[in-house]
Amino acid sequence: MLYKSEKEKCYAYSFHTACDKNGFILGIDVTAANVHDSAMFKTILDKVKRNLGKPKYVAVDAGYKIPYIAKLLIDQEIRPVMPYTRPRGKKEFFRKHEYVYDEYYDCYICPNNQILKYSTTNRDGYREYKSDPKICINCPDINKCTNSKNHTKVVTRHIWENYMEEVEHLRHTSINKEIYDMRKETIERVFADMKEKHGMRWTTLRGLKKVKAQAMLIAACMNLKKIANWMWRSRKNGPNPSNPCVNMHGLLSNLYSFIICSLRNTVSIKKETVFCLQTINYKIL
Repeated sequence: MLYKSEKEKCYAYSFHTACDKNGFILGIDVTAANVHDSAMFKTILDKVKRNLGKPKYVAVDAGYKIPYIAKLLIDQEIRPVMPYTRPRGKKEFFRKHEYVYDEYYDCYICPNNQILKYSTTNRDGYREYKSDPKICINCPDINKCTNSKNHTKVVTRHIWENYMEEVEHLRHTSINKEIYDMRKETIERVFADMKEKHGMRWTTLRGLKKVKAQAMLIAACMNLKKIANWMWRSRKNGPNPSNPCVNMHGLLSNLYSFIICSLRNTVSIKKETVFCLQTINYKIL
């Protein structure tokens, strides 16, 4: 059950983690490593919303870039911040973006200006558009188009592809670029600290229940250390009204929230509008 994949053979767990722009861990969950990242997205998002309210922006890595998540965020009026992903397929073949979609006629137009008509929708939610083999068999670029024995090119389009197109449009905006660049200072730092300062390059425990408890304790510890640092800086440099931990009452309140919410498999802090989500795998020692 915990076997990661045929490509990477090891027993491991996946830590699905979300943090805010200050590096506070907002939600964390542990699954078997063979569970895809995207399968846990709604669980983590619901934890963040339950404790902090609806965020304004959500930055994720490529593992979460799927139509379902794009639709989920946009429908809830949350701005998705997703990375560029390289086109798949062989280099000598035409790329998918070279087949132009005509929304009015619901068809694709190939690089040689031939029409690929809608054929069917498969069980995975992808609409299939197929070319006419009678035309394709005489096409000079057929070797760049398809290796199909029946000389038919098939292009797929997800029923929620319009949400992915909106994600790509937003990806080029300055605010999305700025937020995505924050990941290396936030969620990447969280995982780095887990590995370097909390011994999480691997886990010596076995069983989801034990590893989840370990993950929650480490998350609570990291958040408390950050609060302590803020307290020390506020005393050294003088009070800062923007700092939520400028007095002992704030510290004790946050401490109580962290401990209680950790037992509920969540970590609660001051409400923020941006959070980053990512997954990392930990091997069993």
